[in-house]
Amino acid sequence: MTGLVSLVGAGPGDPDLLTRKAARRLAEADLVLYDALVDPAVLELAGAAQRFYVGKRAGRHHVTQEQIHRMMIRAAQAGSRVVRLKGGDPFVFGRGGEEALALARAGIAFEVVPGVSSSVAAPALAGIPVTHRGMSTGFVVVAGHAEAAWQPALDSLAPGALTVVVLMGLGHRAAIAARLLERGWSARTPAAIVWAASRAEGSTWRGTLRELATTEVEAGAGTPSEAAPGTIVIGEAPAASHPLTAAGGSR
Repeated sequence: MTGLVSLVGAGPGDPDLLTRKAARRLAEADLVLYDALVDPAVLELAGAAQRFYVGKRAGRHHVTQEQIHRMMIRAAQAGSRVVRLKGGDPFVFGRGGEEALALARAGIAFEVVPGVSSSVAAPALAGIPVTHRGMSTGFVVVAGHAEAAWQPALDSLAPGALTVVVLMGLGHRAAIAARLLERGWSARTPAAIVWAASRAEGSTWRGTLRELATTEVEAGAGTPSEAAPGTIVIGEAPAASHPLTAAGGSR
């Protein structure tokens, strides 16, 4: 008997932001393979399922991607209902595409359960629209963990043309900001960093592109800047932040 693998997006952290299908798959699961940024409260929805941490943070890989593929395939071949639980959305910098291909090649039945990506959820929870009439008609999302990942996309943009959202880029924020300045973006372009979006300890920094490049930016009190996930937003849209939610997301 062959089981089912569900590639599930856990959203930005708050269990209330899971889809109903994601919560149902967790409740039905026999095995949950979860990533580093999944909130413990989300895992509580898995009931009696076996849970196994397979997260990767800043180059520290607890389990290789190939091992994750083998774990999913073997469990499904044994008839288990497997949930591969990822922060945000499985197909937005989550390597869900690689896992789907591995499952398909092995003849394993699988499904994708989309999640709310932090690329839109983190700014929204801080009151920042990624598009705003008269300010930004679109946005681009880039991975900030390596220059090779973000430089080609940013170099293709006309200065100020779109809102730029950077995931996994806190360690390279100065280099990213400096590159945009070199490409002609105004030093006064609004910028923001949203830490731990949707969590009680979440906080938001606001400034300019110049400050993002040159200033030591710290998370708010109670938010460890190195441990908390952070989303960078650059463009005119952060200037339209709603004052009632400007303190950052919360449950």
